[in-house]
Amino acid sequence: RTALADSRASMPTVGSIASKAFTRARFRASARVDARPRARMATFASSETAPRVIFALDFDGVVCDSVGESSLSAWKHGEELWPDVFDADATRAEKERVLDGLRAVRPVVETGYENTTLARALLERLPGYSIEEILNDWDGLSGALMDKWSLDRATMVEAFGRIRDDWILNDFDGWLAPNALYPGVAEAVLAAQERSDAAVKIVTTKQGRFALAILERMGKISIADDDMYSTTVSGIPKTDVLRTLGVDGNPRKIFVEDKLSTLEKVCKADDLDEWELFLVDWGYNTESERARAAANDRITVIDISTFISLLREG
Repeated sequence: RTALADSRASMPTVGSIASKAFTRARFRASARVDARPRARMATFASSETAPRVIFALDFDGVVCDSVGESSLSAWKHGEELWPDVFDADATRAEKERVLDGLRAVRPVVETGYENTTLARALLERLPGYSIEEILNDWDGLSGALMDKWSLDRATMVEAFGRIRDDWILNDFDGWLAPNALYPGVAEAVLAAQERSDAAVKIVTTKQGRFALAILERMGKISIADDDMYSTTVSGIPKTDVLRTLGVDGNPRKIFVEDKLSTLEKVCKADDLDEWELFLVDWGYNTESERARAAANDRITVIDISTFISLLREG
């Protein structure tokens, strides 16, 4: 917001108060997306008119660059979970180094709370947890940290979500600012939504209410509750979500991801052969992963311009 000399500029207007009230009310209402995943999946086939093409889009790394926000949320979570470790002058001096490290290791993160354990590992420079080692074997290393600090996955998911909830309700613009929609993506999603023959689904490990808030405020994109699938909350893997989509008719099915391991799981499922698989080259993946994807006959690596054309015309 631009600072004005007139002191009245700092006073909230009726419009700004109403806007904040709407934002909070809409965000609270959107929590229902995270509360009813199984029921929505069970009723999907009977509640949709069959489209000609279905786009199943991952969110973080495909639609949104959220690493700035998720890293800051992890730091806040660390301060709450381990105040003796994070809440000290010497620790705060290391914050930027840790945030840079979290961006570097983002390709291996599946679920938001993992950033919290990564933040502490990077902060304390734990042996065996260099950036290179994390990138090479996070699946093997992550469980060891959970055991080391006696952490429970469900509790971590709930707490990480609550950290975000509190930040959003107290400072929505501050929470939103570190997020960014990739250039051209919002316009492409809107164009796909306007097509009479297409349906857009968001299939994400992010808790749905956070994705909805970003889409609505930053992209002016409205996603129906029935089109938002949060696998973190439901515990249902993306492969099973894909099995529920397009069961009516015989639509073209397009799944766009930034995480190669997810696409490789789809490749192993014979009953998902009808899905066309795309790995984006702008998300949270590495050069070696893109090379591996290019060598896989089932997977196509695409750039942003191809993605935009796909949603507009595919």
